[in-house]
Amino acid sequence: MDATAVWDLMGSAKRIVVAKGRRVETFVPTEDAQESILKAVMGRSGSLRAPTIQNGRVFLVGFNNALYETEAPFA
Repeated sequence: MDATAVWDLMGSAKRIVVAKGRRVETFVPTEDAQESILKAVMGRSGSLRAPTIQNGRVFLVGFNNALYETEAPFA
């Protein structure tokens, strides 16, 4: 997915939680800048980072075991 398609999907999310190693950032599209969110969720190849999980209006992007234990719908 390119940045436009990603924003179409995530722009109305309640919350976007992005994991990069041990660091976890939470974004709220109505409060945080679109550019900042896209920079966090897009990979070096210019497409959406994997894994990405949608649980209702919440998105989890990237992998962090502790995050998945608390946030993932299958936890």
